[in-house]
Amino acid sequence: MRFTPLAASIAAALLALPGLPAIWAWLLLVVGALLSLVGLHDLQQPLHSVRRNYPIVGRLRWFFEDIRPGIRQYLFEDDHEQTPFSRSQRSLVYARAKNEVSDRAFGTLVDVYENGYEFIAHSTRPVPVADPASFRIPIGGDACRKPYSASIFNISAMSFGALSANAIRALNKGAKLGGFAHDTGEGSISSYHREHGGDLIWEIGSGYFGCRDVNGAFDPGRFAEQASDPQVRMIELKISQGAKPGKGGILPAEKVTLEIATTRGIPMGRDCISPPGHSAFSTPIELVEFIGRLRELSGGKPVGFKLCVGQPWEFMAMVKAMLKTGIFPDYIVVDGAEGGTGAAPLEFTDHLGMPLRESLLFVHNTLVGAGIRQKIKVGAAGKIVSAFDIATVMALGADWTNAGRGFMFAIGCIQSLSCHTNECPTGVATQDPMRQRALVVGDKADRVYNFHRNTLLALSEMIAAAGLDHPSRLGPHHLVRRVSLTEIRLFSQLHIFLDDGELLSGASDRDFYGAAWRLAQPESFDMRV
Repeated sequence: MRFTPLAASIAAALLALPGLPAIWAWLLLVVGALLSLVGLHDLQQPLHSVRRNYPIVGRLRWFFEDIRPGIRQYLFEDDHEQTPFSRSQRSLVYARAKNEVSDRAFGTLVDVYENGYEFIAHSTRPVPVADPASFRIPIGGDACRKPYSASIFNISAMSFGALSANAIRALNKGAKLGGFAHDTGEGSISSYHREHGGDLIWEIGSGYFGCRDVNGAFDPGRFAEQASDPQVRMIELKISQGAKPGKGGILPAEKVTLEIATTRGIPMGRDCISPPGHSAFSTPIELVEFIGRLRELSGGKPVGFKLCVGQPWEFMAMVKAMLKTGIFPDYIVVDGAEGGTGAAPLEFTDHLGMPLRESLLFVHNTLVGAGIRQKIKVGAAGKIVSAFDIATVMALGADWTNAGRGFMFAIGCIQSLSCHTNECPTGVATQDPMRQRALVVGDKADRVYNFHRNTLLALSEMIAAAGLDHPSRLGPHHLVRRVSLTEIRLFSQLHIFLDDGELLSGASDRDFYGAAWRLAQPESFDMRV
C-alpha cells in the first residue's frame, strides 16, 4: 500500500511510548517520529506528485537517481560502451599513467566482425621502432619568425576555473617533463600555468581574457605584453569549440574570485561575459587580418585558430579570404563536436556541430583543394585517448592531436560527470580548496608525463608494424574499416580526397565541395546568393 511506510512509522512511535525510558524505546520513538513528520510533510507539499502519493518511500526515487551513474559505471557498464568514455578506454589511460602493463591476454574482447570495426593494415616489412621523442612537427609558416617544434600529442584547451589550480599545476608540470604543449583554454594564463614553465599555447576566446580593455574589447597592448612571455609558444584564436559551438557563457559575479579576476583581467563583483561571437572581426577577411595582426603583436610567434566546423561555406569563406589577402594562419585546430571537457546544454552536446572525423577531412580537403595545405598545419581534438585514436586522425589529414579528457583521466578523473557542480570527487574540476587538495601535484604530473610517453611509445610500435618510422607518413590507405559482415574497405576507398588546387578553377565535380565552394565569399560569412 502507498501509505504503509507512513502508517508503520506512526505505529512505531506510538508503540515506543509504553517502553520509555528504555534506550530501545527512545530510539524507536525518535526514528518513528522523524519518519512520521517526513511522511506528513510529503503528503502536504505541492511540488512532487510522487511524494504526495508515496510519502517517505517516494523519496527513494531521487536517491536512486543520484547513485545511478556510479552504480551503472562500476557494476553494469559494458567494457566497450562509450558513455562518454568506456571502461576499456579509461583503464588504458590509468595503466599508462601509472606505468603499469596495459597488455591483454587471451585475445581481443572486441567483435571484429561488427560493422564499424577498424584496424591498421600491417606490413610484411615492419621497420625498427622509432624513438617517440622524434614525433614532432614544426609549426610556423612563411610569416612566422619564431616557429615551434610541437609534439604530435598535446594537452587540449582546459581553463583555470573549469579545472582546479592543482590540476593546472599537474598538467603543466607533466608537459614540462615530457616536452609537449599545454593549451591554456580561453580563461587565459594563470599563475598556476607559469609555476613549472611548461610550453603554453595561449587560447584567446571571444571574451579576450588576459588581453581585454575595461569594456571587454581586444586590447593590443595587453596582448603584446602577455604574448612576449617565452613560455607562450603559440597563440590560438578560438572561433568555436566542440562542446558548445556558437554559444557564449556567463560566470556569475559570485564565482569571480580574486584569482580568476586577476587571471582574466576582469573586475570583481560583476558577471563575466563570454559572448557567442568575436567583436574584433565580423567578416572572413577581417578574421585573417586579425590573425596577421596577432602574429605581429606577438613578435612573430605561430598564430592559428580553433573551430568546430558548422556551415561548410563559412570555413571555405575563410580559405577564400586567405587566398585574397595572402595572410595565412600558421595552423588550424579542428575540434570535433564529440569533444569538450565543460558542461553544455544537452541539445548542444548531442545535436550541434560536426563530428571530428568528418570535420577534419573537410578542413584537410578544403585546404588541399585550395592549394594551400602545405602552408598550414592542422591539429585535431575530440575523444583521443589511445595510440590508435592518434593514428586514425593523422591518417585522415591531421598533423598533430590534442587531448583534454584523456589527460584528465591521467590526473585522476573518474568520469563522475560532476564537472559542472564544483563537487568533483578527485579535485580535478573544482574550485573547492578542500576537494582539490586531494590532487597531489607531483604524483599526478608524473602520470601526465607517463601517459604521454607510453601512448607515443605504443604509437611507434603500431606504425613500425605498418612499415612506417613516423606517424606523419600515415595515410588513409593504412586504415581499414568493416562496412558489413562480409566486406572491409580502406579509408582511401571510403572517403573523398580532393586533388591539389582542385577547387580553384570552380569546376570541381565533387557535389558537396564544389557546391559549398561556390556559396562561399571572402567578404562575408553569409552564403553567396
